[in-house]
Amino acid sequence: MSQPLVPPFTLAGATAKVRAGENLWNTRDPQRVALGYTPDSRWRNRSTFLRGRAEIIEFLAGKWAAELDYRLIKELWAYGDDRIAVRFAYEYHDADGRWFRAYGNENWEFAADGLMKTRHASINDVPITESDRLFHWDDSGPRPDDHPGLSELGL
Repeated sequence: MSQPLVPPFTLAGATAKVRAGENLWNTRDPQRVALGYTPDSRWRNRSTFLRGRAEIIEFLAGKWAAELDYRLIKELWAYGDDRIAVRFAYEYHDADGRWFRAYGNENWEFAADGLMKTRHASINDVPITESDRLFHWDDSGPRPDDHPGLSELGL
C-alpha cells in the first residue's frame, strides 16, 4: 500500500493499519511489537494498566510465555481521524495443553507519526478443545492472505 499508515485514516488506511497490527502481534516478539507504540503509550489490557514501552515489553513477554502457540485475527470495527476500533479473537493453549479462544474489542488512539498512544482492550477467554481450533497457519508469523477472517469464520 502506498498510503502511509498515519492519521487521518481512510477506510483503506485503517484496514491496513489493523492488518499490520495483527501481523506484528503474531510475531510474538515483545521488543518488536512495542516499537508500534509511543514511548509513553498508555494501555488498559483487561484489568492491567501499563504505561510506556518497558512495561509493554514486560507484559507481552509474560503473556506469550503463558499463552502458547498464540494466533490472532483482528478486524476493523470503526475508525475516525486518529482512532480505530477493532474486534479480535485469538487462540492459544496453556502449559497443560488446554486450549482457549479469547474474544475482545480494542480502542486505539494514534499520534501523528502513526504510533499508538492509547490502547484499551476488553477480553474474555473461552475454553475450547483442540478440535475446535479455527486458526491454522505456520507458527509465529502473519496470517496468510487466504486464511479466513473473523466474519468468514462466523466469529
